[in-house]
Amino acid sequence: MFDKSILRFDIEQIFNDAIEALRVSYKKMNPFCVPFATTNMGSDMLAMDLGWMGPNYSISTASATSNFCILNSANHIIRGEADLMLYGGSDSVMIPIELGGFVACRALSQRNNDPTKASRPWDSNRDGFVMGEGAGALLLEELEHAKKRGATIYAEFLGGSFTCDAHSYASPLETGAGVILCIEKALEQSGVLREDVNYINAHATSTLAGDLKEYNALIHCFGQNPELRVNSTKSMIGHLLGASGAVEVVAAVQAIRTGWIHPNINLENPDEGMDTKLLVGPKKERLDVKVALSNSFGFGGHNSSVLFAPYK
Repeated sequence: MFDKSILRFDIEQIFNDAIEALRVSYKKMNPFCVPFATTNMGSDMLAMDLGWMGPNYSISTASATSNFCILNSANHIIRGEADLMLYGGSDSVMIPIELGGFVACRALSQRNNDPTKASRPWDSNRDGFVMGEGAGALLLEELEHAKKRGATIYAEFLGGSFTCDAHSYASPLETGAGVILCIEKALEQSGVLREDVNYINAHATSTLAGDLKEYNALIHCFGQNPELRVNSTKSMIGHLLGASGAVEVVAAVQAIRTGWIHPNINLENPDEGMDTKLLVGPKKERLDVKVALSNSFGFGGHNSSVLFAPYK
């Protein structure tokens, strides 16, 4: 038996340290570097702790990962393979190889002299995203099963969709066709009318191309809705990569539960042509959320959209 506590507390350094150790000799490598390198190990350890023997696997679709997880979890419940599924996402990437890679592809903000202003989705002075670390997890449960055990139901999952741009490793389609298709399929699959969606937690990472193309896709799908409000959680916590979708779903569910949507910070000079009446301002706002949509997009052209509503 290996000591799982080693993986729990040192996991973020094991792989990076193994690369450094290999410069000397393979004998210097930590024997846990191989288990760590398999992306399923986190959910495996959790299953061991909980004794849960149902469907258990990991998904790797870059920043869209967490939303892919909820859609697959819902499918297991729909097919009767589980009554409840614990799903989520986590990422811990503050190691030289990750930071260096994103710097090399010029994805990160260089506003190092003013870090609190660095993450600024939709602002004309944005220059890249701010890398963050974190995790989010939610319990998705079949309704009658939840009611039978007296569970507190925070929101209802309505459905969602995922698509692929089939275009580029890092750049979204110029037309936004992949995002538009994903949103439209999510609405169709869930039976939601586009005019019923009045809150969107956008992917909006603070990159030059990505923010504008997502905004244009949202206008294409929802631009006729005067009640629509849009924000980006990444403006306040940075980009959590594979964990971002789960954390942003938590934000959307909390908006449904509390009636408050969080602000967009650092949005001082929106891109020309943007309808600022759609974008949440620098202070939180009251909103009776009818349907919330959360977007997450990943390198490789992965698009994902999920929909939630108050439970009635």
